[in-house]
Amino acid sequence: MQSYTLTVDKFLDHAAKWWGNAEVVTAEFGRIGYSNLRLRANLLSGALASLGLKVGDRIATLAWNTQHHVETYFGAMGMGLVCHTLNPRITVAHLSAMVNEAEDRVLAVSVGLANFARDVALQCPCVETILILDGCAGDVVEIAGRRTLTFEDFVSRFGSEVAWGQFDEHSPAGLCYTSGTTGSPKGVLYTHRSNYLHTLRALQADAIALTAEDSILVAVPMFHANGWGFPFAAPAAGSKLVLPGRHTDGERLAKLIRSEGVTIAAGVQTVWLGLLDYLDATGGEVPTLERVLIGGSTCPDALIERMEKRLKARVQTSWGMTELSPLGTVAPPRGNGSAVASGRTPMGLDLKLTDASGVTLAEQRNVTGHLKVKGAAVVDRYFKAEADSLDAEGYFDTGDLATIDDEGNLTISGRSKDLIKSGGEWINPVEIESIVGRLPGVGQVAVIGQADPKWGERPLLVVEPQRSQILDDRVLLDALRGNVADWWIPDHVIQVAEMPLAATGKIDKKRLRAEYAGVQPD
Repeated sequence: MQSYTLTVDKFLDHAAKWWGNAEVVTAEFGRIGYSNLRLRANLLSGALASLGLKVGDRIATLAWNTQHHVETYFGAMGMGLVCHTLNPRITVAHLSAMVNEAEDRVLAVSVGLANFARDVALQCPCVETILILDGCAGDVVEIAGRRTLTFEDFVSRFGSEVAWGQFDEHSPAGLCYTSGTTGSPKGVLYTHRSNYLHTLRALQADAIALTAEDSILVAVPMFHANGWGFPFAAPAAGSKLVLPGRHTDGERLAKLIRSEGVTIAAGVQTVWLGLLDYLDATGGEVPTLERVLIGGSTCPDALIERMEKRLKARVQTSWGMTELSPLGTVAPPRGNGSAVASGRTPMGLDLKLTDASGVTLAEQRNVTGHLKVKGAAVVDRYFKAEADSLDAEGYFDTGDLATIDDEGNLTISGRSKDLIKSGGEWINPVEIESIVGRLPGVGQVAVIGQADPKWGERPLLVVEPQRSQILDDRVLLDALRGNVADWWIPDHVIQVAEMPLAATGKIDKKRLRAEYAGVQPD
């Protein structure tokens, strides 16, 4: 058989040759076909080479979901650079630590984040050049004393065509740090081979199943775990790629779905709450939408039912992690499925359940265990770590508790770190959250542990009501009676106007614990 290296540049090469007119659309920016996008990304590679960058060097991006960001993905990876995506929703101190650890030489930043980039660069002597994305061509003022160029000016002055993929498929392609919602962020280094195989896994018919007939709205940020892999999967399938830019409010998303004939949309549940509220307030439909892929955290049954009824679209629940590139399991595109379960794992990833000490459970169905995973797109060790993070059989510990039903559907029961130990016994917050989340008027819900002098810890229920809804604390707690053990029922309820969210859109339980550590509601 021929030698054929599995490098991600081949996805864009394929799209340019066979789906050259299929579009990449950026809200309030413009549209371009894959053929022209491939040419521009390749010219960017030549411009980056003019800076003296070589295979293995790292370029950071501090950017939203835009055409320039996609071009930077492929322009960097195609020539063998590592694209280090930075999350603009975390602090300068955290970002600076990541940039310094990665030794990023170039920082590509969306024009609206230039001041933020300056604060980061001032603490990062490794950054030599700053590129301004998503703006107009022309001169710009130097940022933090570094050579500063706009994307268009940089490509037009220094761009040249270069050969892509001239390196081993095991070469690193991307770097992303974990969200750090339950601990310190850690770097996950993706290879070309891992991204390639992850893309093939995601495109399976019982997974995300993109086709050239689809128009995919990527509302999940490209700075988080490869944008769930869509910047690779869309050109691989020849799908139209619709990017919202910085803004993912309900009004803008509704307009994009309608104007671009979006058939599939992907993002965390908080994004779709905004779309639902907008449609409920203004009326109207999104008639082309067929599927909505959600992930990031367990989604309440009531929200899934509300989405499917209002959007008239199939909701595909999923589970994944930055360490998995990120897709783990996904509900099938068709059928009813379970609103709670996160679906089955496509070919290429294996799951197993163990006890707390890491011993594989003899029975793997309909029991709760600690979830471990193994596959070609699963982290072996964290960036710059000396030891791997695997068990003796090569499985990675996800930190999740889970069950697998008779059909192989995975249900996440909670994070092992989130379990609450009260009186020497464990309370699982996810079970409480699932029950309360189904109640009318409940928007988002979280259960955290509070220190208690008698019991060690006690659960605290935190609820965000849906817009204009008034909730009775007694009704919330009464819904638990008979459905969980009496001693699981929280002693107190706190209602908040807005649930704190982590940078990836998940509920930030770390922040909730800090804010309500010693609070005793009336």
